[in-house]
Amino acid sequence: MSPAASTVSSLGHALLGLLARRPSTGYELARRMDRPVGYFWTAHHGQIYPELARLEGAGLVAHELIEGAGPRPTKRYAVTPAGLAALREWVASEFDPGPVRDLEQLRVWSLWTVAPDEARTLVRALRERRAGQLADWERQREEVAAEPGADDPASPVFASLMSLEGGVRVAAALLGWCDLMLDRLAADPDSRD
Repeated sequence: MSPAASTVSSLGHALLGLLARRPSTGYELARRMDRPVGYFWTAHHGQIYPELARLEGAGLVAHELIEGAGPRPTKRYAVTPAGLAALREWVASEFDPGPVRDLEQLRVWSLWTVAPDEARTLVRALRERRAGQLADWERQREEVAAEPGADDPASPVFASLMSLEGGVRVAAALLGWCDLMLDRLAADPDSRD
């Protein structure tokens, strides 16, 4: 991997991916980080501007001043050819999984420490969250599937559709996992209401 590509953070790669789709202001990037990127990667608004500055310092993005809502102009960022090359290199590089931090799984791992009714309450809350997430992702998947380029692997719409499809499948599996836990908790003679 080139030095430029290897020094970009995960957030930087997420921003490059967003900017490769279309130029955006920092505010627009923060909103786009919420949806759809927020389903698989999150960042706080305050993290975005320093990362944009680092990317610009590395020559991976550039900005133009545009008229903004306030008294000063606003910066609209765009990915540079070097930024697009770094993004492509990162996407095609060998996958190096980072540490997994899943608070839901961590709580379930210690589920045995709480009373059965508390365990069921936790799992029901997890299930409700997953069901809402699944419904939202299915709706978005249908919207994206109707956009031009959804069947073209060279289109960002195709990549968005495949990301949503992955989210739908994972959410459905996790919903089934919650149902399994609720069934097992109900089958436990010590946990029945």
